[in-house]
Amino acid sequence: MAEEDAVNLDLRPHWSLDPFTTFLNHGSFGAVPRRIQNHRADLFDEIEANPVRFFARQVPDRIRRARGELADFLGTSHQNLAFTTNTTEAVNAVLRSLDFGDGDEILITDHSYGACKNAVEFVARRTGASVQIAELPFPVEDPSDVTDAIVAKTTENTCLAVIDHITAFSAMVLPIDDIVDQLDDRGVDTLVDGAHAPGVLNLTLDELDAAYYAGNCHKWLCAPRGAAFLRVRDDRLDAIRPLQISHGAGVDDPVRSRFHLEFDWTGTRDPTPWLCVPEVIQFLATLVPDGWDGIRQRNRNLALQARRMLLEVVGTEPVCPESMIGFAAAVELPADGVEPPESVFDTDPLQDQLFADEGIEVPIMHILEPPRRLLRVSAQLYNQLEDYEKLAEALG
Repeated sequence: MAEEDAVNLDLRPHWSLDPFTTFLNHGSFGAVPRRIQNHRADLFDEIEANPVRFFARQVPDRIRRARGELADFLGTSHQNLAFTTNTTEAVNAVLRSLDFGDGDEILITDHSYGACKNAVEFVARRTGASVQIAELPFPVEDPSDVTDAIVAKTTENTCLAVIDHITAFSAMVLPIDDIVDQLDDRGVDTLVDGAHAPGVLNLTLDELDAAYYAGNCHKWLCAPRGAAFLRVRDDRLDAIRPLQISHGAGVDDPVRSRFHLEFDWTGTRDPTPWLCVPEVIQFLATLVPDGWDGIRQRNRNLALQARRMLLEVVGTEPVCPESMIGFAAAVELPADGVEPPESVFDTDPLQDQLFADEGIEVPIMHILEPPRRLLRVSAQLYNQLEDYEKLAEALG
């Protein structure tokens, strides 16, 4: 299928999105296709028909099968993979499992996601470790400059680096393979915050082989919220425990590992987001010719076209080269004396105005010091070029 034909596919009817809203913020909370909503409803019906049968007799095997299909999609072994409810939970599980002490350094970047930065700082305060922040060049001219900035901040005391695969607010695909390799050479484990990577990138986590990799399924895979994962390298599996210690910690099972026993059951909770993951992976692949390869090509091309259009209207320089763009793109806006929101729960006045006046849902975020004001657009299967034309006209 030609690139233009793929971009013009009208796939919005597969979602329940408000027809009066131009939705350009898939990156924050995702959006679940109707078919997956129906599939989850069927699972709810199955649970309520006999909760004991479902949770006591069926859940372990059904989680195992779902995890195996996700592992195949991510290019790893199911033995190294556990489901979690979100990436933040997975990152916290790793941080709270490791032993830090006085003099240890945990490395993050100035583009790290706020929740994960908070988790790192919390653990550092509790253990006596210190937090080191690598300042990434911005705008980025070459991906290698990002690697150099991170590696330059390591010392003989750096024991863990928490690095985004795709930065949340600036939407840059970082050269994670090079970063992990160079940190490994220096004896530094990497915990990759891959919240935005599954679906966007053709992941082969066994080849990357970072010590720890956490990712969301509710974003670009469009699974229900509450589906995420943690992948742990073989030599680090024994140390990692979930945040909730429950029945799995006291069970010996010849089939299931301690890692799976503990992460699979941390108490009675809704497993349907996890069980929907195989269905959504298979379903989305049917919507575009060439399956997931076609999805990646279509959405990335759409994001690039949107960025070029918006840069022309706004008149600012690109924040990174096109090689670092996935399914989302950030465009810098003039600061114009706008004060940054007081917290992550507040919004930029332009974001509110675009929604109120034009029905456009798009995030505007303030990062770095001095604050840089970024508008981030997402490109998902339900979007078309006219969505970004509407935004460009409103900004103009």
